[in-house]
Amino acid sequence: MKTKLCDVNPAAPEKLPQFTADKSGIGAHYVDAYIKPMNAKLEDGTVVKCKRRGLKIVLSAGAKKGEGLMRRLDNGPDPVAMLRAALDEAAAAAGIELSVEDGALFISP
Repeated sequence: MKTKLCDVNPAAPEKLPQFTADKSGIGAHYVDAYIKPMNAKLEDGTVVKCKRRGLKIVLSAGAKKGEGLMRRLDNGPDPVAMLRAALDEAAAAAGIELSVEDGALFISP
């Protein structure tokens, strides 16, 4: 069963390194803007949190928790691709599924 977590932040692409003075190499401003709306409470009361600590993305949904790394060498210099891969890795480690459809993020426990 898929549950809508949040809408994708429409302002996040404006934070990509080519539009800002981001010298992180991973698009830290973009990543932070993208994951901020993911910190939410689902309708069933499950608390979902997503944080960036350096290159690490930590995703938790209730008692489930997983981590993913922003890997520039594996995924190329594009922050969008790096973040997608890191979120997929964190979700898989937590045993949940994240998907993006029609400008919204969905979570499946």
